Amino acid sequence: MNTELAEELNQQACNFWEAQDYPAALECFNRAISLCNCYPKLWNNRGNVLCDLGRYAEALASYDRAIGLKHDYHQAWFNRGVALKELGAYGNALESFHKAIAINPDPIYIHRKEEIWLKKKLIPV
Repeated sequence: MNTELAEELNQQACNFWEAQDYPAALECFNRAISLCNCYPKLWNNRGNVLCDLGRYAEALASYDRAIGLKHDYHQAWFNRGVALKELGAYGNALESFHKAIAINPDPIYIHRKEEIWLKKKLIPV
């Protein structure tokens, strides 16, 4: 397991993701995971890219893997909720959001996530 190289690939993937080059980001995350598949941040980040690509079922599987590796990973729980919402599983999405808030009840975190949701227009009107 090469965690150092996996972290370098994670950073490269994040740079691609920020530049909205989602296919390149996904390729880097996949390579990083092939080197170190027990790193929850890689799975969570991979899920984020898959969400941006509209591949919500695959994103959900990545978030579930991240949560399986780190049960108190509030970001992965929140992101799982986003993927479930996009898949139309509103009740399960709400459960994931509640789990994220139970793990990290910080009002600043919650407010910031609400702003992100509204900006991405993820809340149905």
